[in-house]
Amino acid sequence: MLTDSPYLISLQDVEVSYATNGGRHVILNNIGLNVSPGEFLSVVGSTGCGKSTLLRLILGAQLPTRGQVVVAGQPVRRVNRDCGIVFQKYSLFPHRTVLENVAFGPLLERTTICQQVMYTPTYRRIRRQSLEAARAYLNRIGLKPDDGVKYPYQLSGGMQQRVAIAQALLMQPQVLLMDEPFGALDHNTRLEMQELILEQWQAYGMTMVFITHDLEEACYVGTRVVGLSQHWTDDDNTPGVGATVVTDVPTPGGHPKPMEIRATTEFTTLLEHVRQSVLTADKP
Repeated sequence: MLTDSPYLISLQDVEVSYATNGGRHVILNNIGLNVSPGEFLSVVGSTGCGKSTLLRLILGAQLPTRGQVVVAGQPVRRVNRDCGIVFQKYSLFPHRTVLENVAFGPLLERTTICQQVMYTPTYRRIRRQSLEAARAYLNRIGLKPDDGVKYPYQLSGGMQQRVAIAQALLMQPQVLLMDEPFGALDHNTRLEMQELILEQWQAYGMTMVFITHDLEEACYVGTRVVGLSQHWTDDDNTPGVGATVVTDVPTPGGHPKPMEIRATTEFTTLLEHVRQSVLTADKP
């Protein structure tokens, strides 16, 4: 156990690669990244640069080829319930109601298959408790009680994403990972969801790792922006292999930021810096 680190998440000299007929294909290379408790880290980069791979490493769904990933003082060996995740495609069960979807995680965690099949008194009690907690979370994310009895297909994209967020929040993870969570939403709904996730981040004090292609979104929601790129050079100007961190900058304006900060010179300067560091560098 690594208890002396001030960081909640730490990636140390991490590489992800796999063997090919001609050698090795490197996805991530020489990744060194530390995230303090309560940070809201935005991760940006071009398609295929390894952003989702980085998230899977923190989640424990993938192990590094080299190096170490540490979360809450423990080397990551498998998926950890202290890391929740929200995907772009909602990951909701279509045959369960909205309320049942939100309550599913704690119900599964606290009961056995035998209790579920036999519908035991213990299962019924825990089910009631889980549904009650789920109702409270639906209210916190702005859904009405009537929405709880609907099925996912009866909700808009924005409402489905709210349900997915409630599903993750109910498990009370230390770390919430978000993989392009608003990418499928229209512009106005996306802005609403940005405000929602900032409200939830502030209310629960979680540590967030947020992946997005949208640089403005990254700079607005994050307390810090990290950029990955496959186009970099080492200290002696030798072209690098795989993607690595090419920029790591704090964002201005405190947190959560007022919407008006997007129009300030400080914000647009940050946006241009990230664009030049990450996306311009990706042009061959």
